[in-house]
Amino acid sequence: MPQTDAETLVQEVSAYLKPKDVAQIEAALAFSIHAHQGQLRESGAPYITHPISVARILTPLHMDAQAITAALLHDVAEDTGISIDELAEKFGKPVAELVDGLSKLDKLKFETKEDAQAENFRKMLMAMARDVRVILIKLADRLHNMRTLGSVSKQKSERIAHETMDIYAPIANRLGLNSVYQELEDLSFKYLHPNRYAVLSKALKVARGNRREVVSKILEAIHQKLDENHIKAEVRGREKHLFGIYQKMQSKSLAFSQVLDIYGFRVLVDDVPSCYLALGVLHSLYKPFPGRFKDYIAIPKANGYQSLHTALFGPFGTPIEVQIRTHQMNELAESGVASHWLYKSSETQINDLHQKTHQWLQSLLESLAQSGDSVEFLEHLKVDLFPDEVYVFSPKGKIYALPRGATTVDFAYSVHTDIGNRCVAAKVNAELVPLRTELRNGDRVEIITAPLAHPNPAWLSYVVTSKARSEIRHALKTMHLEESARLGERLLGQALNSLGIKLQDIEDMCWERVLKETGAKSRQDIFADIGLGRRLNMVIARQLARLSDSEGARGDSSGIITLLGTEGMAVQYAKCCRPIPGDPIIGVIKSGQGLIVHTHDCPSLRKGRGSSEEWLDVVWDRTINKLFEVSIKLIVANQRGVLAKVAAAIADADSNIENVHFTSEGEYTALYFTLQVNNRLHLANVMRGLRKIPEVIRITRVKSIPG
Repeated sequence: MPQTDAETLVQEVSAYLKPKDVAQIEAALAFSIHAHQGQLRESGAPYITHPISVARILTPLHMDAQAITAALLHDVAEDTGISIDELAEKFGKPVAELVDGLSKLDKLKFETKEDAQAENFRKMLMAMARDVRVILIKLADRLHNMRTLGSVSKQKSERIAHETMDIYAPIANRLGLNSVYQELEDLSFKYLHPNRYAVLSKALKVARGNRREVVSKILEAIHQKLDENHIKAEVRGREKHLFGIYQKMQSKSLAFSQVLDIYGFRVLVDDVPSCYLALGVLHSLYKPFPGRFKDYIAIPKANGYQSLHTALFGPFGTPIEVQIRTHQMNELAESGVASHWLYKSSETQINDLHQKTHQWLQSLLESLAQSGDSVEFLEHLKVDLFPDEVYVFSPKGKIYALPRGATTVDFAYSVHTDIGNRCVAAKVNAELVPLRTELRNGDRVEIITAPLAHPNPAWLSYVVTSKARSEIRHALKTMHLEESARLGERLLGQALNSLGIKLQDIEDMCWERVLKETGAKSRQDIFADIGLGRRLNMVIARQLARLSDSEGARGDSSGIITLLGTEGMAVQYAKCCRPIPGDPIIGVIKSGQGLIVHTHDCPSLRKGRGSSEEWLDVVWDRTINKLFEVSIKLIVANQRGVLAKVAAAIADADSNIENVHFTSEGEYTALYFTLQVNNRLHLANVMRGLRKIPEVIRITRVKSIPG
């Protein structure tokens, strides 16, 4: 075990921690050395080199003694059989909780690697929400593993690099840990595309040598101009990270020789006014590129990053990228949420950053709670970690950061879940727009709501934020259950009527016995299960009748369910035959889908018609008031303007066209329409109007439209 690493760690923590804290770290160091005695890494190095290296990655961030201790012990519980309780007893509960949050879930069995990976992230993020130090230690752990990835197999290194690129690097970016983020991306790039990495590294070294003189000249000119204007500043050269250059080449289809701005400059000043003064001085020194200026001081990024960015025409026409920021903004940019440990003051910037981080973690936890499975949650997480963002304004001027591609529905849910659920329309820059409209930087967005509105399943096809997606799914699931419960209650009432019992007359004691026998939690659950076809209404009715000792009483045996048109998602009208009021109909209960209504003569029912218990007699309510889809086919003569005449006739009959499709048949054309009508009488009026058009040769109602 190399003593120098351990000694260096103790020296580094001694520089900023109290002697009592240093003593705890030394005790943890000795404990970890003993626990990992004889263990080797895949490279052949003593295993203890890994936890010491992880702890040393955290010392420049001035992490506290608990975090450094947890970093030294993070593999002890996992690899040596020492329990979390033992660690809590020796080093305190906070340290033990940090270690537990970092532990993998090796003891649990998962069906696939994806499930295991997703469950890992669930546990890690829940621990991270309690204490953000968990993710900081995890990122340091991953960074050291990536630095030493050369000693593992190609298959394993590619898997770890993919995971790092997809999850860990974006998390580091989201938390504002810029240097960690860039190094993780570069190392992932190295193992995912080794040849491209090698070629690009070599080209960068050559370019660096060739441009050294130009860079020195620009640095000198910037220094001189700032001094002339009495602006105290520190100017640094800044090289773009390798993967950033590769991404630029890919996105803009450039050769390396065309990426001229691989070298940038960073100007650090004392306060915010000096940032804007320095910007003016630089714009007078070199001409700025139009449209390349970004003010992240006035509108910070979601991870708290603040800076002025500008692109300038340098000497010999060389493009230069310059970042201008205060010293504290620079520390925040490099250390992100970890800046809390660097600065012990309660300054506004740091508080805002921690608040934003907390809000992001809470939104992740909400989607975690509402996700049906771990893999779905992992998809939510990946969607939520993209770096590109747009900044939009509420009507009152509040700024919201959303991912690129976000729609007005995403914005509605980012304001509040209730706003999203009740959203019916949106205005962007005072103009009404479709809900699927993608937002752009600077848009002013107003959401129009209605008290009885609810989410539309179609929204799932275009929302991009995990919050919107999980809230829509949750609301739809809740709606489906509520509507199914109402239908199930009616179905059970009908079954009880046939046994001569009224649903409202069933005593609570009978319900309690049935709940116990069925294992259901509540009456509502039983109603929902009946409505969804998971339980049979007659079976539950007989159980209740037996318990109430009323079976066999004379009752209404008609067994007919009346459709009111207000059942929502609990009742589906079959696409194969598109029933409308006035059609003779029959219902089938399918497990998990609820009641599906078909016409009596539906061809698809002839094959599946079996057990009578799955089938229900249903009738239309006389007062039903709802629009239904119906399909018709017209054979028309190929003449100019015939489609316009047909559309006008449909509109005159007060019907809407949902879809139109046509096929040519020589001198004639077959037009297929999906229309919205109230009932068969309304359809008859539509068809009567169409028959009056001279070009219409034949008209029929069809069960479905050909694709």
